[in-house]
Formats: sequence, structure tokens, C-alpha cells
Amino acid sequence: MGVQLSRQTMSKWLTLACEKYLTPLYALLKKRVQAAEICHADETTLQVLHEPNRTPQQKSYMWLFRTGKHAKHPAIVYEYHETRRAEHPKAFFRDFKGYVHTDGYAGYHDLPEGITVVGCMAHVRRKFDEALKAISPSDRASSKAMKGKRYCGALFSLESKWEPLTAAERYEQRQKQSVPLLTEFHEWLEGLHPSPKSAFGRAVAYTLEQWPWLCNYLLDGRLEISNNLAERSVKPFVMGRKNFLFANMPSGARDSAILYSLVETAKESGLHPYRYLVSVLNAAPRLDLSDEQQVERLMPKSLLTECGTMEN
Repeated sequence: MGVQLSRQTMSKWLTLACEKYLTPLYALLKKRVQAAEICHADETTLQVLHEPNRTPQQKSYMWLFRTGKHAKHPAIVYEYHETRRAEHPKAFFRDFKGYVHTDGYAGYHDLPEGITVVGCMAHVRRKFDEALKAISPSDRASSKAMKGKRYCGALFSLESKWEPLTAAERYEQRQKQSVPLLTEFHEWLEGLHPSPKSAFGRAVAYTLEQWPWLCNYLLDGRLEISNNLAERSVKPFVMGRKNFLFANMPSGARDSAILYSLVETAKESGLHPYRYLVSVLNAAPRLDLSDEQQVERLMPKSLLTECGTMEN
């Protein structure tokens, strides 16, 4: 009974902290993502036991929206919703103008006007890798699946080589080298007619279907060839889910979204997440959290000196 009471007490403390002190900070993080020029989006499943009009077995979703790699002030936002419907990213990006990196999920392809969706070449590479696994090891090196994977590898190799360049220099190099390689890759794909039921056929069909979005990273030197940044940001929640398994109530899922957003943004900013949360909870009761300027004082970059970095 004592252990159960302790867990209930801890849960109440976390809920109270989110309601009184952390929600305004979460709202400001959300505004920061929505005000960026480049964002990434992803989502993963979550089981919530007591949702109205839903069974415990039905899947809910934790969505992730974050700023791009070169953002001056990184911000990562988790957002809980009952479904994977396209209305959720559409609502989040309602007033957004710019680029959104995504995977191949069709729900991202109906975002509001003014948004350019950038596809993920890493997902294409995985499709060809899956096709390779369906081929006997002795035949893989000379297979068409390997050729498709090599096209992807060559494109990623170029991006790795250009990592130290400025955005303008990277844009120029992509026009000179990536564009011809992508053109060759696309022409090769269009000349293939594999069985649509085979793993290789599915890889080819997926790549051609996604092609209009896959090439959009060429539009700006700040853009990425993949959505790996979002996948890395959602991974801590996926790993945590293996331990906590589910949320009991929707309110708990929403509180998890707030806490994960703050912790992962702190880590992205180089801060020690525990010391960051301690600093926030020490300072928040003395501030007027209805005043956005005072909430700004709790943002990770504002507390960098006070709570130290991950290395210290």
C-alpha cells in the first residue's frame, strides 16, 4: 500500500507541476516551433487505458514537432492525440509558413498552403534494405535492390561530405552533383517493372510515389535529406514507453507530452535535463506566468548558465 500511495503522490505532484508551472512554458515551446522556417514531424503509438468512448486496446498517438537542425533556439514539442488523423498536424501547422520534413505518411501531404513538405530518403534506403533481406546472400551484391540502395548511399555520402559547408554552398553543390544523381536514379526506377508484390517491387513503388517530396531538400541548403532528426527526437519516448507501457488517463498522456517536450528541448540545447527542471520549478512560483516575457526567462537558453550543460 505504501508503494502504491507513493506512486499516486508522485503522479499528483507531476500533474500539479504541469498545471501550475510547466504548461505556459510548453505553450511557448509550441509557438517557437510554429514560428520556425524549417520543422520536422513524426508520430508514434501510445496506449491510453481510460479514454472516453474507446477501448484500452485502441492505439493513441504521441506526435512530435520540432525545429530544424540549424535553428538558433531548438524547440521540441510532443503532442498527444487519440488518433493518427491528418487533422492533427494540419491544426498544429495552421499558421506555419515554410518547410516541414516528414516521412511518407500521406497525412502530411495535405498541410495548409504555404508549406513545402520535404520527404525522407532514409525511408527509401530502408525499403531497399528490406528488399535485400528477401534475396539470398550470394545474390545480393549483383541485385537491383543493392543498386537502389547504392543510389541512396551515394546521395547520403555527398551530404556527409558537405556537412561543414554553409547553406548557400551546400545548395550549390546539390545542384551540381545531387541533381544529376537523382535524375539518373529516377530514370532507372522508371525503367523497372518488378512484381508489385515483391519486396523490391514495393521499394520501387514507394520511391516513385514519394518522389515529388523526396527531391524538395534541393530547394534550400538548410534542409535535410532525411527526417532522421525527428526520429531521433521521438526515440526517447519510444524507449520510455517500453518501461511505462501505457498512460492511465488522457490527462497523464498530456502531462507526459509536456515533460518530454521540456526534457528533450533541454537536452537539445545542451543542458542537463534534471538540473534544468529543478531550476524551472524553483523559479516558476516567483514569476507571473501569464506574462510571456517572464515565461521566456525559463526557456532552456535563458537558464544555460544556471543549470549547466550535459558535460558538467
